[in-house]
Amino acid sequence: MEAAPNANDPACADVTVRLPQTVAELGKRSTNAQATGAWGDPSAVELRCGIEPSGPTTDDCVNVNGVDWIIDRSQAPLFRFEAYGRSPGLEVFVDSERVSGTAVVLDLGSVAEQLPQERQCTSLVDELDEDDFSGLPDAG
Repeated sequence: MEAAPNANDPACADVTVRLPQTVAELGKRSTNAQATGAWGDPSAVELRCGIEPSGPTTDDCVNVNGVDWIIDRSQAPLFRFEAYGRSPGLEVFVDSERVSGTAVVLDLGSVAEQLPQERQCTSLVDELDEDDFSGLPDAG
């Protein structure tokens, strides 16, 4: 993996030390880049902290347990989720053929909450909580 441009931001250290041992029932792997995480063998979920946060976008935005996530489907079945409005930025790549995007954002929401929130989505596709998983890509 390659570290994000702002991976040395102290807020990313707060994220890194809180990365869970499992995400969507996949075990954590070692990575060789600062402020990154990966789960599965081979990895089906990859996280990078320290990206440049996205500005306004036409990508879908969902709120999952209080965290706004924008969803980039342009490389499906590989989906990119970004914790929207957080700085430094956090992105998660999910191989939707191997794992549920819903499970991933649920498991990583508490990590994303460690980053300061500067903006919120103004138009949500859906507001989800643990009881409602419609709207996010699932493993097929």
